[in-house]
Amino acid sequence: MCHANLCRIIAWEVAKVRKSAIVVLVFVSLLAFVTRSPRHVVATGTEHPRLSDDRASIVIRFASNPQPMPPFLLSDLNGKVISTASWRGKVVLLNFWATWCPPCRDEIPEMIELSNRFKDRLQIVGVSMDDAPSDDVREFVKEMGIDYPIVMGSRTLSQEYGGVPALPTSFVVNTDGKIVQKHEGLYPIDQYDSEVRSLLGMPVDAKIETFEDTGQIFLKNAIHAKELPGVDFQGLSEDQKHAALKRLNSEICTCGCKLTLAQCRINDSDCSTSQRLAQKIVREIRSSSGHPPSPVSNAIRQ
Repeated sequence: MCHANLCRIIAWEVAKVRKSAIVVLVFVSLLAFVTRSPRHVVATGTEHPRLSDDRASIVIRFASNPQPMPPFLLSDLNGKVISTASWRGKVVLLNFWATWCPPCRDEIPEMIELSNRFKDRLQIVGVSMDDAPSDDVREFVKEMGIDYPIVMGSRTLSQEYGGVPALPTSFVVNTDGKIVQKHEGLYPIDQYDSEVRSLLGMPVDAKIETFEDTGQIFLKNAIHAKELPGVDFQGLSEDQKHAALKRLNSEICTCGCKLTLAQCRINDSDCSTSQRLAQKIVREIRSSSGHPPSPVSNAIRQ
């Protein structure tokens, strides 16, 4: 009896082992199938999608009211005179950068590739915002193999372009010498490739849209904006909204930026000073019942 019970116990344990083995084999088979199947990888913010894999997802946006490129006449690091007048007929990428800027360093190989890809039809010009002597910048340019002209920038030059709040910042200029787009930070090379091809009249597999520049490129165009980041115009009549926008485009922000309140909201939507003053103006106009509101500067001093 003990032997019979022992046999039953052994048989039961063997059955359990077989069942476990079958489960393991099924799991291994499923795992092998999954690893052989194609995978969809979600790109992170630092990865650049390849144009050949997803061209249709690229959207090109150009200003419908482009402004002429502010002219300048400077010498590059080799002493050659650089003039914006000589670029007419070419697409231009005016790239503000600095040697101490890591994203700028990451972008340089792509700029070099674009320059070689389009050759004489595309003019890339690097504007170094370094405080370092030009000799140090020249050595950096040599080490990186930059083959497009580099000029030394200045605060005056950046202000000509409406201010450069971040590096890198690239202005995209069409063949008529007008700025149609501005990119702050790193952008995939495929984005620039599609924009250049489109502006040159070449075939491009991307969606093309237009937008009115209301400060996105040139801050002076903030006067055309009907909405501003972080400013709630709800409850205002059209006349009141017009009055509010007029004040926002005429009164200077006190954060030290030297911009109008509207320009500051567009240039730095995180600025608490311009947001507070803008909201104050809207409240004053909303409650004014047609009476001229007092200047915001008087309210600040109270």
